[in-house]
Amino acid sequence: MKKRTFAAVAAGLFLFAACGSPTAKGNNSASNNDKDSKTVKLGVNMELSGAAAAYGGAEKEGIDLAVDQINQDGGVLGKKIQVVSKDNKSDNNEAASVAANLTTKDQVAAIVGPATSGATKAVLPNITKAQVPTVTPSGTDDAITKQKGKVQPYIFRSCFQDSFQGVVLAKYAEDNMKASKAVILGDNSSDYAIGLAKAFKKTYKGEVVDEENFTAGDKDFQATLTKIKNKDFDVLFIPGYYTEAGLIIKQAREMGIDKPIIGADGFGDEKLVDTAGASNVSNVFYTGHFSTKAPATDKVEPFIKAFKEKYNQEPSSFNALGYDAVYMIKQAIEDQKSASPAAITKGLANLKGFVGVTGEMTMDKNHNPEKSAVVLGLTDGKESSAETVKP
Repeated sequence: MKKRTFAAVAAGLFLFAACGSPTAKGNNSASNNDKDSKTVKLGVNMELSGAAAAYGGAEKEGIDLAVDQINQDGGVLGKKIQVVSKDNKSDNNEAASVAANLTTKDQVAAIVGPATSGATKAVLPNITKAQVPTVTPSGTDDAITKQKGKVQPYIFRSCFQDSFQGVVLAKYAEDNMKASKAVILGDNSSDYAIGLAKAFKKTYKGEVVDEENFTAGDKDFQATLTKIKNKDFDVLFIPGYYTEAGLIIKQAREMGIDKPIIGADGFGDEKLVDTAGASNVSNVFYTGHFSTKAPATDKVEPFIKAFKEKYNQEPSSFNALGYDAVYMIKQAIEDQKSASPAAITKGLANLKGFVGVTGEMTMDKNHNPEKSAVVLGLTDGKESSAETVKP
């Protein structure tokens, strides 16, 4: 997911040179990857402070739980995982610097993070130069793994990408809601929202009767909603983030617009309900990566139990995505029988039938996991339904 406040500044890649000139051979022979080493170094490049700390902190909890479990069970290939964690402070330049330090100074075998799409794009030059595989738990921008027609060789993700969400929402509107007419009210200042709207329109077989736009930071949607209210439609699609979506939902409901409202994972923050008011957040649905109400695999219940024991709370999608990212790397190591960066890269690229808590996944040729999605329903601001959708 790309949150507006921390991703808008990262429209392009940062051509940030790593300190030193590591090679694949040099890193692969680093001490932490030697056969006689007792540990596998796992870097964590995460937003632990700043605007995106809610996401990064949650993913770090999932990462820590996974590492604890793996080490308690004897590690991977008989080696314990040693976490080297650094805070990128929700800053894209800092994320690039952290990637350089993890790959050159700390010589990690693989990295989990960053959480956000902008920060993940920023680390690409450095992880590519060092040839160290990286898994982002929640960087959903399509352009992360494939740019200008070329697959980025060292980046992978445990989440699905933005265009996938647009497809899921179009299918859900058609098949589950029986909605034949849709209105789109999207953020035209966000690549995230633009990509969602594009994928939705390409997939949706019904009629888009109107498409309106807003800009991140807008607060008054009365005029646009008045125009929409007079339209004949079955569902309102809001591709955007909770900041504006919460206000739109509040104002729409107060104006008497009671049609179902759908959105993507940008809705997935409690501040959406805080902004809209719980009484207004009914008949609202959005795509999620995980739900305790819709177990994707048999691993979900043990994960929920272990997470509650460690943190005394229910796990979120971000907890689950961070957890799966670690186990994906573990699976890659076991499949290749090696913890070198080159072996892990190959293992991730060829991952098939991996069973995680967010679903069973197989890595496609563009380094995106093929997996199902969950559409979460809200009633009075609380999760009231969860349906698994396989496009």
